[in-house]
Amino acid sequence: MHTTTRRSLVAGLIAASALSLGLAQAQSSAPAATSPTASPAAIGAPAQKLSIREIAERLETAGYRDILEIDYEHGGYEAKALDAQGQPVKLYVNAQTGAVERTRTRKHHD
Repeated sequence: MHTTTRRSLVAGLIAASALSLGLAQAQSSAPAATSPTASPAAIGAPAQKLSIREIAERLETAGYRDILEIDYEHGGYEAKALDAQGQPVKLYVNAQTGAVERTRTRKHHD
């Protein structure tokens, strides 16, 4: 292969790679066509599950304290904590939003 042909081939490959990279970046940084308030489920993407740490932070913000346990079960989180009055409760928490969907008063040894 001639040196000039090799240089042209290498230059073409570099240009093609740069073009591909530029297109990929442009596509990934393009604004979404949906409204900013649309949930991931509403636009067809699977909703992201919050981490245990994020769930604990949301429960504390909601007034729960002494969070003893947080487990992921049946598509949601279950937590044991004390409510604002100091009563032990079991909480059923939405895994995507962190919202407490149900509470159940529990015994101290539960």
